[in-house]
Amino acid sequence: MRRLIVFFLFSFLQVLTAQNTYSISGKVTSENLPLPYANIILDGTTKGAVTDENGKFIITNVSQGTYNIAVSFTGFTTQKKKIAISNSDVVINFELNQSDALDEVIVTGTLKAVSRLESPVPVEVYSPTFLKKNPTPNIFEALQNVNGVRPQLNCNVCNTGDIHINGLEGPYTLVMIDGMPIVSGLSTVYGLSGIPNSLIEQVEIVKGPASSLYGSEAVGGLINIITKLPENAPRFFADGFVTGWGEANVDVGFKSKVGEKTTVLFGANYFNYSNPIDNNNDNFTDVTLQDRISIFQKWNFERANNRKFSLAGRYFYEDRWGGEMQWNPSYRGGDEIYGESIYTSRFELLGNYQLPIKEKVNFQFSYSDHDQNSVYGNTAYLAQQRIGFGQFIWDKKVSKHDLLIGTALRYNYYNDNTTATVNADEVTIPSLFIQDEINFTKKQSVLLGMRYDYDSRHGNIFTPRIAYRFKPTEDDIIRLNAGTGFRVVNLFTEDHAALTGSREVVIEEALKPEESYNINLNYLKKLYLNNGMMFTFDTSVWYTYFTNAILPDYDTNPNQIIYDNLDGHSTSKGISFNADAVFGSGIKASLGATYQDVSQTENGTTTRQILTERFTGVWSFSYKHYPTNLTLDYTGNIYGPMRLPLLGELDPRQEYSPTWSIQNIQLTYDGFDNFEIYGGVKNLLNWTPNKGNPFIIARADDPFDENVQFDNDGNVVPTANNPYALTFDPSYVYGPNQGIRAFVGLRYKLN
Repeated sequence: MRRLIVFFLFSFLQVLTAQNTYSISGKVTSENLPLPYANIILDGTTKGAVTDENGKFIITNVSQGTYNIAVSFTGFTTQKKKIAISNSDVVINFELNQSDALDEVIVTGTLKAVSRLESPVPVEVYSPTFLKKNPTPNIFEALQNVNGVRPQLNCNVCNTGDIHINGLEGPYTLVMIDGMPIVSGLSTVYGLSGIPNSLIEQVEIVKGPASSLYGSEAVGGLINIITKLPENAPRFFADGFVTGWGEANVDVGFKSKVGEKTTVLFGANYFNYSNPIDNNNDNFTDVTLQDRISIFQKWNFERANNRKFSLAGRYFYEDRWGGEMQWNPSYRGGDEIYGESIYTSRFELLGNYQLPIKEKVNFQFSYSDHDQNSVYGNTAYLAQQRIGFGQFIWDKKVSKHDLLIGTALRYNYYNDNTTATVNADEVTIPSLFIQDEINFTKKQSVLLGMRYDYDSRHGNIFTPRIAYRFKPTEDDIIRLNAGTGFRVVNLFTEDHAALTGSREVVIEEALKPEESYNINLNYLKKLYLNNGMMFTFDTSVWYTYFTNAILPDYDTNPNQIIYDNLDGHSTSKGISFNADAVFGSGIKASLGATYQDVSQTENGTTTRQILTERFTGVWSFSYKHYPTNLTLDYTGNIYGPMRLPLLGELDPRQEYSPTWSIQNIQLTYDGFDNFEIYGGVKNLLNWTPNKGNPFIIARADDPFDENVQFDNDGNVVPTANNPYALTFDPSYVYGPNQGIRAFVGLRYKLN
C-alpha cells in the first residue's frame, strides 16, 4: 500500500510538472531561405536546439519565466530576442544576416579606409579570434598559421627571428604599427617578440610590393598591426596562460573616459620563461630564457565634425639569454662559459591628427628609440637606433578619381660598435607620393601610384606601381598588381647570423641598394549555398625579379659569411591558394598552401636560396558545440624542404631539412559570464629539428673554438678532436627546438 501511494504521488507530480512546462518553436531563415543547422540557446540554461533541414526547431520542457533566446550560425550575425512564457507555448522566428569578413574595412593597401572587396590591392585580414585559435605571447609566433608567412628563427641560442613573406627574407617585409613604419632595422629582428596579441584589433597583410606608399622596406610585402580603438575595447580585460615548459604570459588592460571627450586605453603584457631545458643533450638551452614587459597606452580625442586625433605610446623591455646550461649573468661577455645575452629597451610614440580645415588632410607621425646591449659569447654588440617619421596625407575625390597625395620625412639614426659602422649612420629622407584610383565603372578600376624619395647616399629613387581591379560579379574579383622596389641594407641590424657563432663576416664591396620588379595576379571567389554553407577561394600567382641583391654567402668559404651585391639576379616566384569554409552546426575550416621557387643566378649558375622552404601549408578547424559552450580548435602548418647552411663537405648534418609539421589543439569553455577557460596541447607531434641529425649546434662542446686548428689559408683542419673540420656555429636552424607541451589559460572580459 505504501509503495502504491508513493507511485501515485510521483505520477501526480509529473502531471503537475508537465502542465507547467511549455515549448518554444520556430524557424530560422536567411534571405527568406531556411537556414539548417543553426544553433538556438536559452541563455542561463542548458536547453537548446539545432534547426533541421527546413530551418525549423523546437525546445521542450521550458518552465514559465522570461528568457533571452540566442540564434547563432558561423558566418552570420548572432541574433538575440527576449521572450516571456506564461500559460502557453511560444512560436518565434529569426532572420539572420550574413557577417562576411570579406566586407571588413581595411586601410593598408591604399592608405585609406575601404571595403576589403573594393580594394584594388589584395589585403588579408586576421582578427583576434584567429589569433586565439592557438594562443601565443606575441605576434611573431602568432603568424605561423598565416599562409605564405613564416616566422624564421635565425639562431639556435638566442632565438631571435624575422618574418618571411613568400620566401623572401625578413628585411624585405615592412612591419608597421597603426600604419607607422617604426618596426624596422633593429626591431625587425629584436622587437617583434615584444608586440602582444592583446593590443591587436586586426592584422592586415599585403603580399607583394608596396614601396610606392610605404617606402623602400616594403619590397616583398608588409604587415600592418592595427591596435585596438579605445571605444571598441572592453572596460577591462585580462588573459593569462601557462605551459608545461614553465612559460607564463599575462595580458591586462582597461579603458576609461577622461573628461567628456577623451578615452584612454591602457594595456600591459608580461612574459616570463626561466626554466632551462636541454632535451637534445648538447648542453645548450633548447629555448631562450626571457623576461619581458610591454606597456601600451592609446588616447582618442573627440573633436568637432568627427575629425581624428589619437596618440599612442609603448614601452618595451626584455632580458633574454641562451647558451650553455651552466651560464649565469656573471659569465656575461666572458670566454669561460658561452652565452648570448640581449638587453633590449625600446619606446615608441605615434599619432594621427586630422587638420581643422575643409579638405581631408591628416598629419601622421611616429618616433621610436631602440637601445640594445647584447653579447654573443665574448663579442659585444651595442647598438642604438632612432627613427622619426612624419607625413601629410590629402585624401581628395574628384569625379571618378580618388586621389591620395602625400609628403613624408623620415629621420634615421643608427650606430653600433661593429667594424661595419665606422661612423654613426644618420640620414633624413624626404618623400613625395601620389596615388589615383580611377573608377571607370562599378566593375572596373585602376590604381596608379608613384613615390619619389631622395636619399643623400643614393640620390633620387622612383618607385611606381599599378593595380587593376575587375569585378565581373558580386562574388568574383580579379586583381593585377605590378610595381618596383628599392631597398637600402642595414647589414647587422637585419642579419643576426652575422653576429652569432664564429664565422668571419666579410664585406667585399660597398653595398649598393637592391632593386626589384614585381607582378602579382589575384583571383577571389565567394560561394554561398542555400543550406547556409559559405566558401571563399583566394588564389595568387607572383613573380619578383631582383638586381643588386644582397644575400649572405655561406657556401664559398664555410668559415665565412660573405656579403656583396649579387653579380646576376635573384627571383621569387610561386602560387598560393586559400580556402575558407563555413559549414553548419558551428563548424568552420580554412586551408592554405603555397608553392614557391626562390633562387639566385650568378655566373650562369642557379642555386636555391638558403633557409627558404619549397612549399608551405596551413590549416585550422573550429567546431563550437553550443549546448555545452565548448569550442574545439585544431591548427597546424607544414613546411617543405629548405637548404641549410653547412660548414663544409665533412659536415654530417643534413643539407636539406625534412618536411616537418607543427600541430596544435585547443578546447575553450565560455559558459561563464565574462570568463573563458581554455587549454590544449602545442606541437602534438613532438617534432624538433634535431631528429635525424647527429647535432644541431656545431661544436657545442667547444663554443670558443679553443681546440680548432686552421691551416695557413684559414681553413679548418680535421683532427681527432674535430673529425668533421667544424667551428662553433648555431645558425643551422629552421624550426623551433620546443617539443610537445600542454597549456591552460583563463580570459576575463568586462564590457
